[in-house]
Amino acid sequence: MRHILLAAAATLALALPAKAEDVTVAVTAIVEHPALDAARDGVKEALEAAGYKEGENLKFIYESAQGNPATAAQIARQFVGDNPSVIVPISTPSAQAVVSATKDIPVVFTAVSDPVGAQLVKDMDKPGSNVTGLSDMSPVAEHLALIKEILPEAKTIGYLYNSGEANSVSLLAVLKAEAEKAGLKVVESAATKSAEVQGAARALVGRADAIYIPTDNTIISALEGAVAVAEEAKLPLFTADTDSVSRGAIAALGFNYKDVGRQTGEVVVRILKGEKPGDIAVKVAAGTDLVVNKGAAAKMGVTLPEAVVGRATRVIE
Repeated sequence: MRHILLAAAATLALALPAKAEDVTVAVTAIVEHPALDAARDGVKEALEAAGYKEGENLKFIYESAQGNPATAAQIARQFVGDNPSVIVPISTPSAQAVVSATKDIPVVFTAVSDPVGAQLVKDMDKPGSNVTGLSDMSPVAEHLALIKEILPEAKTIGYLYNSGEANSVSLLAVLKAEAEKAGLKVVESAATKSAEVQGAARALVGRADAIYIPTDNTIISALEGAVAVAEEAKLPLFTADTDSVSRGAIAALGFNYKDVGRQTGEVVVRILKGEKPGDIAVKVAAGTDLVVNKGAAAKMGVTLPEAVVGRATRVIE
């Protein structure tokens, strides 16, 4: 009789759905650097704020592809096999890998500049699939205005990027259009892996009046190499990534990626509570910060205007 009762209890347990509070969120990024790490941490913070706590009712998995697209695809397949509640890919390459790997598991991407151009969704307002997320499309026109304010005599902007990253290719097109309006010329220099970044930066010496680095994961992961060239050549270096300013860039107007992660996590929570990804519009992340580095400017032969320093949200001496 006892065996019958135990069997019946086991059958009932299998039939009951898992508690809605018990969830698994799998997060992956193409590479580890401060902005992407901050986005990951922001996702976790938003989950905790909504009552999903690691070790209690949340299993939080994180994997980095270490800059390798093949590894990103492998991680995506591994996550799909694990069948988590939601997958959160950070960056365009990771998002492309995950979206290619599943049509069923909810996907909430983040730190993707051009979700439509990257073929993650067909429509920002109505994704209509298992995918939604946040775009971090850079305010490129404002970036150029900032560079011209700091360097009024600048005529040519050197664009340092990974030509294999869809995000950076999309931003190049935007940059060229905005530069033409601003009376600026754009010259390109590409690095397809981190080991090539310093050489690609050196290729801009004598060809550009300033270096502009987008939210490009390959370049930012090896930023110090580009900074070394910029300091030696007195070639002012700007980025779209605010976390890069403390690492030696002169200035950046961009997002606080911890906040971007929190905004992403809030979308994940909506899905965990029953909403469908395809019904949630893809949004451009809110908020921009201006961060300036006086020491870096001095090393590159630049004095920051007081007007720029005065309105900065953070000043690094």
